Amino acid sequence: MQQFIHAPEQAQLPLFEAFLAQPVLPGLKASEVARKSTQPELFSELSLRGAPGHCHSLLAPVLRELSEEDESRWLTLIAPPSSLTQTWLRDAGLNRERILLLHPRGNQSPLQLACEALRLGRSHTVVSWLGNINATARQQLLRAASTGNAQSLNIRLG
Repeated sequence: MQQFIHAPEQAQLPLFEAFLAQPVLPGLKASEVARKSTQPELFSELSLRGAPGHCHSLLAPVLRELSEEDESRWLTLIAPPSSLTQTWLRDAGLNRERILLLHPRGNQSPLQLACEALRLGRSHTVVSWLGNINATARQQLLRAASTGNAQSLNIRLG
């Protein structure tokens, strides 16, 4: 007679956390892990490559999760690609009542607009499509996110 041992089921992370989960490094003390897990990262990037339809299918659940945050602040989308229309947002199941779509005006760059939106603190998350960013731009986004108590997510579509 064979005996089967069932391992206890592991808890599943919400989709957004699963994308952004950081692996635990060897040698990291338990107290450091606990401290890090209670403080969300201020800046994250998500790189999607492939057919636009497939990229949008992967992006939709992330944005949907962010649009459903139980918070009074906005999910702000800075300079999204033209394919992310109001119709796409609706069809993807996003809560459009909690989303701001912003585009830079005049000489303002998408980076400047993202930093301004982060600094103001009226958004819990500012999602931008800045492409590949350098260390200086990353530091600007981190400082602005820290000032506004917000999170910055840069989406790179390839």
